[in-house]
Amino acid sequence: MSVTLADIFAARRAIRGMADGTPLVPSPFMSKAAGHPFLMKLEIAQAIGAFKLRGALNAVASLPADAPGVTCCSTGNHGRALAFAAKARGLRAVVCMSKLVPGAKVAGIRALGAEVRITGLSQDEAALESQRLARDEGLIEVPPFDDPKVIAGQGTIGLEMLEARPDLATILVPLSGGGLAAGVALAAKSVNPAIRVIGVSMDRGAAMQASLAAGHPVEVAEVASLADSLGGGIGLHNRHSFALCRDYLDEVVLVMEEEIRDAMQVLYFEDRIIAEGAATVGLAAILTGRVRADGPTATIITGRNPDMASFTRIMAGKDVQLGDVILKGRRYGA
Repeated sequence: MSVTLADIFAARRAIRGMADGTPLVPSPFMSKAAGHPFLMKLEIAQAIGAFKLRGALNAVASLPADAPGVTCCSTGNHGRALAFAAKARGLRAVVCMSKLVPGAKVAGIRALGAEVRITGLSQDEAALESQRLARDEGLIEVPPFDDPKVIAGQGTIGLEMLEARPDLATILVPLSGGGLAAGVALAAKSVNPAIRVIGVSMDRGAAMQASLAAGHPVEVAEVASLADSLGGGIGLHNRHSFALCRDYLDEVVLVMEEEIRDAMQVLYFEDRIIAEGAATVGLAAILTGRVRADGPTATIITGRNPDMASFTRIMAGKDVQLGDVILKGRRYGA
């Protein structure tokens, strides 16, 4: 296998003190909705406000001392993570992003000292620019998900969750390119083969779900979503995350934009947590009944870097524009 449990333990040693030990906290509201204890792994407590810091730090820690710099494509949080990790090493960082990425995420990356290249209308197009920079300028490419070091870094989350709650029956993992899901599922299943690990994504443009259904990586159209961090393809030549998700995920479920909106409101009004739409898909899976808890259940609140203009409109129950679609507002509790 491209990643092993030993790699995840090595990653934990590499990132210790910089991106570890986030809280796993109960949600009384969600526990009542699930009918079983429901816990949330608060990766929003990371220095960049997202889980991606683990994988980026692990990847950068493995680079040679004379590395000229790093590059990546990103929908936001991986770019922020790589910018942080590169700055800690004194390395140049260039982050390539599509025009669909919210401006707040672009600004956050620039604030960490990285260069940002905006190109194309999809993460696949941004990936081509990152590959060009690696080829023409000698930068070292750190992929957002399809990389053994990145996957191993994200897998440390699974270790922490099982150490804190060995009785977990189900883990709900936001699913995009599969780096998080692959690492967490590998770690969790290695510790407890009986645990359920379920990937959750949005119902439009879910590249990993479409690829798993087809039996091989496929392209999907990338569209604007409240769960923008879950957008983008997995790469037609995916070497690591696809196979790990295929082998270790028990199931993949999809949730609609309205359901993501409702889950964002639940997390905010019931648990007082600001989070991106992508971070709340696990809650949506339970609230809609698409996943039924059969024991203690946990999800990962992956990031706290939403576009705040859209976030405040959602919390106020107002309409939100998603590309060429208007998502109708709904006041919480109405």
